[in-house]
Amino acid sequence: MLILNSVDVRQALPMPLAVEAMKQAFAAFSDGNALVPPRIQLPIAPHSGICLIMPSFVDGNTPAEQALAVKVASLFDGNQARGLARIQAAVVVLEPNTGRPIAMLDGAMLTAIRTAAASAAATDLLARRDSRTVALFGAGVQAITHLFAMCAVRPIEKIFVCGRTPSKVAALISEFSGRPAIPAQLIAADSPRQALADADIVCCTTTSKTPVFDDADLKPGVHINAVGSYTPEAFEVPPETVRRALVVVDSRNAAWEEAGDLIQPLMAGLIGREHVHAELGELVLGRKPGRENELQITLFKSVGLAMQDAVAARVALESAARLKLGQEVAW
Repeated sequence: MLILNSVDVRQALPMPLAVEAMKQAFAAFSDGNALVPPRIQLPIAPHSGICLIMPSFVDGNTPAEQALAVKVASLFDGNQARGLARIQAAVVVLEPNTGRPIAMLDGAMLTAIRTAAASAAATDLLARRDSRTVALFGAGVQAITHLFAMCAVRPIEKIFVCGRTPSKVAALISEFSGRPAIPAQLIAADSPRQALADADIVCCTTTSKTPVFDDADLKPGVHINAVGSYTPEAFEVPPETVRRALVVVDSRNAAWEEAGDLIQPLMAGLIGREHVHAELGELVLGRKPGRENELQITLFKSVGLAMQDAVAARVALESAARLKLGQEVAW
């Protein structure tokens, strides 16, 4: 069995490669070629944690084009006090035609990359071509991968970073300014309004349970990626923004089960279920149109799907073989 740690996964799955992998994954999902059962949630109450089990199979013409994997992701609130990341995860890859375990990948890094790559795929399909400025809400792992993701699909010149903890924002800017894959200038925003003043693209990557910006501060024609919330009670985007946006989701069924950004305005009577314009895969396949004009606000809402992990892992393993990454262990 091949083991890929977080460094291996990052090397094996550079953002441009991950973006194309996510387009393939979402196309397969919307075309009915991906089996994605509902994720199993296992509360671990004594330790303030939860374990999520996410299996998926993506079909293809040959076993080499198929993907079969199971991700186990744990979120434990007390980890920070222990010096550990809140999210711990592993992805086990199985041989599609035999079920034989063939690899295990660091799931936290894979999740961070594939989530940002999905936002990049949506941005590539929905954002204005002249987009140059990004407002990034959050300063955690997802914020970091979104820096790379946005710069992979648009010639970004400025990224305004807005977070609740100024020291984390400063640390992010210090560490990632000047990276070859991030040619944009990174700027600490004093407020959400400042971050949004010139923003063509907005990325929400926080765990906030209430909107992180005001609808009135958005400029016309902006594209929004909302990936931070994944429960019915939490929402990062104002309901007023959702009501006037062209809304694209990763999965209609998953969105109405878990996406508070949509469920909250639905419950408030601001939108109906028909307000979801398309799944991202339908845009990739050309079955639904994207942006209608330069002034339209577009919104991609993602709660994350297991087939993203399966396809990302398959692509990462192909890349790792070429680059001779990872460690083989007897199994």
